[in-house]
Amino acid sequence: MNPAADLTALRTRGEKIACLTAYDAGFAAILDAAGIDAVLVGDSLGMVVQGEDTTLQVRMADMIYHSRIVRRGLHRAPLIADLPFASCTTTAQALGNAARLVSEGGAQIVKLEGADGQVERVAAMVAAGIPVCGHLGMQPQSVLTTGGYRVQGNEPESARHIEVSAQALQAAGICMLVLECVPAALAARVTQALSVPVIGIGAGPDCDGQVLVLYDVLGISPEPPTFSHDFLKGAAGIAAAVQAYISAVKAGRFPPRRP
Repeated sequence: MNPAADLTALRTRGEKIACLTAYDAGFAAILDAAGIDAVLVGDSLGMVVQGEDTTLQVRMADMIYHSRIVRRGLHRAPLIADLPFASCTTTAQALGNAARLVSEGGAQIVKLEGADGQVERVAAMVAAGIPVCGHLGMQPQSVLTTGGYRVQGNEPESARHIEVSAQALQAAGICMLVLECVPAALAARVTQALSVPVIGIGAGPDCDGQVLVLYDVLGISPEPPTFSHDFLKGAAGIAAAVQAYISAVKAGRFPPRRP
């Protein structure tokens, strides 16, 4: 079993990759049965489950707990889990916490935000046998220094930094990359330039796949992002809503192409 290779195979044959977040075994089982390609235990749980204003309060213990219970609901889809805020400030800390997400939380791919200062840590995790997913663009763990939740890469210098960072992360050994809230044209360039799957969230239709927060897809979030869509509206239940999301991603209908 090689989840990273399976996702890369989807990209190679031109099939869009559909991902969603989950935070418990019950929802994980629904996503798995519906045919989701990958499940992410995101540190978004701090906001949608714990009621915090940001993801910064999420701890390693929270991520391990939620990863472990989500894993129990999965029989087919691979599990990706976030390294939370301040959990990878050194290479030794990053390696130790990534190993905990795998050994205690059951994660099969570990995700971390950013590239500045992270490339060496990514390489160390990959060398230790831990598949790594990168995350560029809008980084929720950096909201205190980037001025909040807003699109990144609008300016040429910022866009170039994202492109260079993506290449550096790929050279360090990431098996996939999440691009969050970047212009669609920039996301398309990064996707074309890399050989690993690029998963977008608020990054346009030209990525290799899409990921959304499950609570946004089900219309539960009180203030969902503008790039999301309530797939439960008009659907015959949660499972049907998840299947509608998967179908829309696979067919290229979501996200819609803007003029």
